[in-house]
Amino acid sequence: GMNGTAIENFVCVIFNVSFMNCTWNVDRTASGDTQYFLYWKNSKKEDFTACRNYITDNRGRHTGCRFENVKIENKRAHFLVNVSRSGQNIQSYEKKIMLYEIEKLTPPLNVTVNCREASHGCDIRWQPPRTSHVKRNACFKYEIVIENK
Repeated sequence: GMNGTAIENFVCVIFNVSFMNCTWNVDRTASGDTQYFLYWKNSKKEDFTACRNYITDNRGRHTGCRFENVKIENKRAHFLVNVSRSGQNIQSYEKKIMLYEIEKLTPPLNVTVNCREASHGCDIRWQPPRTSHVKRNACFKYEIVIENK
């Protein structure tokens, strides 16, 4: 990047079904008038939309963005960060991400445990996590950890 204006560790995470946070690290040597602007689109056909809810550091520089109502489609989303200094665009960073790969699932819902002393057995039931895009429950795999206390 141009003398300390590059961004590093660009990461996005989708959580709670439709929220997405994208964050990046700003080079420590970037001057105070350096600013970062994030744009993204969910598919090739769409136009880029600008971030409306920036996360900022203590010097007022954008270091991330919060998105709501994100739809995960089986498409590659395209992210673009424009870096400007004194209002002049000096460089940009691009990344393509498959959104379903960055989703943090909610825990399984309505977990119930019924144990019967007579049979020394327990019946554990739950429902799949909430998600915006998985249509088949067979796609989920579960792991149960039982600790004797």
